[in-house]
Amino acid sequence: MLFSLFFQVMLNQTSVTEFLLLGVTDIQELQPVLFVIFLATYIVSLAGNGAILMVVISDSRLHSPMYFFLGNLSCLDICYFTVTLTKMMGNSLSTHKTISFLRCISQLHFFHFLGSTESMLLAMMGFDCFVAICKPLHYTLTMNHQVCIQMAVTVWITGFFHALLHSVMTFCLNFCGSNHIHHFFCDVKPLLELACGTVELNEWLLNTVTGTIAMGSFFLTFLSYFYIIVYLFFKTHSCSMLHKALSTCTSHFSVVVLFFVPVDFVYIHPASSSSVDQDQIIAIMYSVVTPVLNPLIYTLRNKEVKGTLRRVM
Repeated sequence: MLFSLFFQVMLNQTSVTEFLLLGVTDIQELQPVLFVIFLATYIVSLAGNGAILMVVISDSRLHSPMYFFLGNLSCLDICYFTVTLTKMMGNSLSTHKTISFLRCISQLHFFHFLGSTESMLLAMMGFDCFVAICKPLHYTLTMNHQVCIQMAVTVWITGFFHALLHSVMTFCLNFCGSNHIHHFFCDVKPLLELACGTVELNEWLLNTVTGTIAMGSFFLTFLSYFYIIVYLFFKTHSCSMLHKALSTCTSHFSVVVLFFVPVDFVYIHPASSSSVDQDQIIAIMYSVVTPVLNPLIYTLRNKEVKGTLRRVM
């Protein structure tokens, strides 16, 4: 009752009840083609991530920390591209690309919730690689089942409250002017451009909190790989052993690069009038392309996952 009253009061303070989203293209003839491309992308990503999730759960030989985190990543990717891609699919066939105010805030919330959770999860997976290679004798003790669950729960909860902070702060803004969002989906930066009041605090939270999560996760992942390389180089003095050990984490490192490079570019680089169009293109990279490529990268580089998939098929 209290929350519904709060929402009603805040809605009464803004004259905007819905937003108009930007289409991927203004060419009418290309919109059905884009719908088919988006639909095919959605099916491929859903099938790939769903298959990984299925084999990780069903095969007892894959009940290890690495595959536990991989299952979490696949679950996140399924939800992540569903939040953005389904709306883009609908808009590609519609001439009136609208989204209600509350649905826009909800999309913003889940987009940041799932995105920040994935960035922290990738850092946890990097730490798992570090322990497996550099501390093999302590691996089962350090990365036991209870610790893995605690790590996963921590990143999911942290991601939720990080997104809640942005969604509440954006919800409290007053939108009294244009309702045309210069983006394919609802995100904090495009909405701040439409706000009538002061947005300094929102921008500070976006740059500081979101930037810290993104850069912090990337730094921890990079640090894990740095320690792995240094440890193996001084421990074995063999490039072949170094290559063999690193090949086990190549899939994870590829996913890290695909995810963090575009995310850091959007949320870390200084905003400018010429960066809006770039942000739109890059947003498709980390919200659509990356979730599609993740299962392909992991299955192509992982013999255990490929073997289990063959047995299931």
